[in-house]
Amino acid sequence: MRCSRRGFMVGAGAMLSATALFAGPGDVLQIDGPAFGAGWRVRVAAGADAGPIIAAVTGVAASVDAAMSPFRPTSEISRFNRMETLDWVPLSVETCATILEAKRIAALTQGAFDPTLGGLVGRYGFGPITTLPAGSFEGLSIGANAAKKAHVLQTLDLCGIAKGQALDRIAAALMALGHGDFFVELGGEVYAQGYHPDGRPWRAGIERPLPGLAAPLRIVVVNGEALATSGDRANSFVHAGKRYGHIIDPQRGRPADTALASVSVFAPRAITADALATALFAMGPENGPAFAARQQIPALFVLRDGDGLREAATADFSTRFIG
Repeated sequence: MRCSRRGFMVGAGAMLSATALFAGPGDVLQIDGPAFGAGWRVRVAAGADAGPIIAAVTGVAASVDAAMSPFRPTSEISRFNRMETLDWVPLSVETCATILEAKRIAALTQGAFDPTLGGLVGRYGFGPITTLPAGSFEGLSIGANAAKKAHVLQTLDLCGIAKGQALDRIAAALMALGHGDFFVELGGEVYAQGYHPDGRPWRAGIERPLPGLAAPLRIVVVNGEALATSGDRANSFVHAGKRYGHIIDPQRGRPADTALASVSVFAPRAITADALATALFAMGPENGPAFAARQQIPALFVLRDGDGLREAATADFSTRFIG
């Protein structure tokens, strides 16, 4: 599933191209592979069997791709988008659960995250949906294994949340395989459980969102939770001196254009962190931090400040800093 907003696609040979190697001190086994237009990485203690881990990760990625990719004409969500009906449309339990969380975050953020705006994303060249938005997210009905549109031309774009859903499922699969200590990254989003083999907590880097060579801005501890980041450094273009990013500001109906460079969010579930990071970025440098503070959402807002950067953390995000 390729999503230009976050990068989605799992290749048919992904399982065959995954690699396993020892990575650094502490006898860590690192397994890497391609997925969602980027890649995935799992770290566990040395001695683990890489085969079942690779099968679990690639299986989840293929499932999410087949169900929720708007770029794949045969996917569930593409079929839903094409159907001009107000009847219930059968969908998988996983897709319905993702839509339900998308609708919950949309309501919580008063539409700052809106899965029905795929047409606007496509209008600016970041997605395949070309029809203008029709019908509100409030009118969308969700059942256990079916959904019903609020308008016959309504479409759904789950690119801002589907990767998080996939990450949660991968984490659950690793736990089902008996792994209580692991680190998994999927296209830049992270979930970690337990401890590194050397006894310390798992660590993740938050990228410095400036042009040029990628470098970490902050190193944070992650344990039993997910970390997701949204920004406009990678998925954007400049036209006539103006930057256009992939995250839509629903109030203006166009890409968010503020001093915000990135927003990182911690949440118990990756599906929630994924959607909230997008919503907080769309809210902007004033409304985003204010909303996160009111809702006690651990978030890190990174703002452009002249030639440098300025940070603003909410809730207890700063307690995770180790660098």
